[in-house]
Amino acid sequence: MSTVSGRRLHHLGTHRVLDPVGAMPQSAWQLDNTPVALDNEILCDVEVLNIDSASFKQIADECCRDADRIAAHITAIVAQRGKQHNPVTGSGGMFVGCVREVGQALRGGIDLIPGERIASLVSLTLTPLHIDAVTRVDLTTGRVWIRGQAVLFASALWAKLPHDIDQNVALAVLDVAGAPAQVARLCSPGQTVAIVGADGKSGLLSCAQAKSRVGAAGRVIGIVPDASTPASQLLERLGLVDDLVVADARDALDVSEKVAAIAPALADVVVNCVNVPGTELGSILCAKDDGIVYFFSMSTSFTAAALGAEGVGRDVTMIVGNGYTKGHAGTALQTLRDHPGVHAYFNEKYAQV
Repeated sequence: MSTVSGRRLHHLGTHRVLDPVGAMPQSAWQLDNTPVALDNEILCDVEVLNIDSASFKQIADECCRDADRIAAHITAIVAQRGKQHNPVTGSGGMFVGCVREVGQALRGGIDLIPGERIASLVSLTLTPLHIDAVTRVDLTTGRVWIRGQAVLFASALWAKLPHDIDQNVALAVLDVAGAPAQVARLCSPGQTVAIVGADGKSGLLSCAQAKSRVGAAGRVIGIVPDASTPASQLLERLGLVDDLVVADARDALDVSEKVAAIAPALADVVVNCVNVPGTELGSILCAKDDGIVYFFSMSTSFTAAALGAEGVGRDVTMIVGNGYTKGHAGTALQTLRDHPGVHAYFNEKYAQV
């Protein structure tokens, strides 16, 4: 077994952990981001970072939405930690890049060769990343163009970029692939489903997937802060929601009362897709007893969710927003293909940005 700095190579990447030794890459404070491919690693030249929504909003707000300051801030995080791991939100994102080298031990064992363009499907919070330069920041999409390299471990998930979907659109969809895939698994015909933050990337795809799952006998309620936005209007125009509720999800009583006015029995499934904190209790109160609340949002405080549910006496099953669900990349991209109107919206907003 090969070693690096005296540490045995491990398929989960623990050999890259510098501080604290013995931690897993995601929970570690600092990783070794030396841009070389060890025997059980894949080295990629990174083109674009897609910073997750909660993290980018926090960084952008802290930097007064100044692109140069955002670039410097992200560069500083990576220089300090060896990965894009926002110390405030605890979240990261994903990247698109070109495979430069496949480690000796992986060659022949995976369907990947140098020169292929891929999107990472694991968080940047556990991905060794080296930035040479930030060349562009897009304030609307949270995308950051860089010159740099990233290392994927043997256990890492990735997807080859599809040929029938614009690269930037594919990146936007794959970044939230866990949401529509999990919605497909949680929702059943005839159910009432409430999507909190229905007007975002994950929200739109979740509404599309929920509507197809619950069928004509079911009901999808989209909760948005503003009904006049293009995304909110799209939800109604395409029939992806049966009802659109305008509410601040941080106002737990207001949002739950508005949902109850539409569905007195409340929702069987609530999906939280927002990028702001403080929406845990509102989501819980929208769910019926014995219902399910799926917190996809990385802004979620799971302490607040657990204690909040206890405090209001609501017996609900709460699911942590795992970014990985079996087949999630295929499900998310197919959701886009199955809904041309949603695909057109994503093209308009994300293609060739």
